Amino acid sequence: MIGHDIPLPLVLIVLAVCGACVGCFLNVCVEQFPRHDRLRDQLRAVLPPWSLCRRCSAKLTSIEMIPILGWLLEKRRCHSCRSRLPLRLPVLEAITAVLFALVYWCEIPVGATATISDGGLTSSEGPPGPEAISTLWSPLVWLHLRYAFHMLMICGLIVATEIDRRLRIIPDGCTVPIMVLVVPLSFIFGQLYTVPIWFQDTSVVRQLQDVGLPDFVQPLLVPWDPTAFIQDSPHLHGLLVSVLGMLAGAGSVWIVRQIGFLTLKQEAMGFGDVVLMAMVGGVIGWQAVLAVFVVGAPLLALLFALTNWIVRGENEIPYGPFLSAATILLLLTWPYSWPFAKRFFDMGPLLFVIGTVAVLSLAASLSVVHLVKKLLGLSTGADLQCDGGWSSADHLTFYAAERPDEQTGQWSCEQWPGARAGRGLKSSHDWRHGR
Repeated sequence: MIGHDIPLPLVLIVLAVCGACVGCFLNVCVEQFPRHDRLRDQLRAVLPPWSLCRRCSAKLTSIEMIPILGWLLEKRRCHSCRSRLPLRLPVLEAITAVLFALVYWCEIPVGATATISDGGLTSSEGPPGPEAISTLWSPLVWLHLRYAFHMLMICGLIVATEIDRRLRIIPDGCTVPIMVLVVPLSFIFGQLYTVPIWFQDTSVVRQLQDVGLPDFVQPLLVPWDPTAFIQDSPHLHGLLVSVLGMLAGAGSVWIVRQIGFLTLKQEAMGFGDVVLMAMVGGVIGWQAVLAVFVVGAPLLALLFALTNWIVRGENEIPYGPFLSAATILLLLTWPYSWPFAKRFFDMGPLLFVIGTVAVLSLAASLSVVHLVKKLLGLSTGADLQCDGGWSSADHLTFYAAERPDEQTGQWSCEQWPGARAGRGLKSSHDWRHGR
């Protein structure tokens, strides 16, 4: 028995309130990260005092910092310039509040008589989790630490999803700080993983040995139980789980990105997706992140893409939101979704052979698609990349020429006087403001 006897409704209400407060900060990240290119500037932009108004950059008042209700109390407008604040502010805070409570309800066993098997990240099948082999603290402590670990990742996913949905970019501020943080945390605590670094079903291995596979595959069919390694070296195991998860998450997206570029002559996935999946893999491990990328995200994206194409006629969608949604759904439905995904990982080293065949099949199928489009006279990625087109650099150059003063059409904001002097604007600015 590892559960606690605190009333579940009270716990969920407290977590929802904390999640709404965190959502207020996430709104600041969503607003500030896309305004800066460098990671250092993005992190500095979200330091207090905070601002959400694009027009006047006024600092948040104590009323506006109240999650959800602050937006209503200020009548959906900025207290300074009275410009309308977007509806996404309270919506994102509400979503964060719900996820804080929902993930806890799904992951943590509740009740004084609860057992490990009642936790959301356990199932009737599969290797033992970290709470089952804890050596320092009680299993309940490890479950709560892992919950905080997952919520850190989910906060990054919320910010990345909202920015990618609106602007189709994923700034480094959403992912890189968390990605850098999870590696030392995994090493220090050692038992924050969801799935151990390795497992395989010995019965499946024996059956594959009897099938008569090629000789070069037979040496791979060697069963290995990592339980002793996990118990003897928990910190090293936690580090390896995080590092291999990052490599698997980033590598899978990068491979698809390169295949899409070489076969279709266009960018199939952005580099922001690569970093996003590296962050996810560092938290949930290489098996779970591959399940998200290979199964969960494609199914969600396919359903949405078909609907979006029928309703709006658009054939391009940002992929980051579906990677995030698939990751969260995997955690919430772990007892039901993981047994299905586990079937593939039970094959042990043979999984790498299957993965290689799948990658080669993807490259061949995309090449056939590209060839068919050329034969039918349809536009391809190579046709779109013509010389003399209007590039993003041309757009930025034109925009800068049209707005020599960065404050054109905006309220005045403080900046270093030398910046205006370098553009010859200091005298006119001082005259306008009576200086």
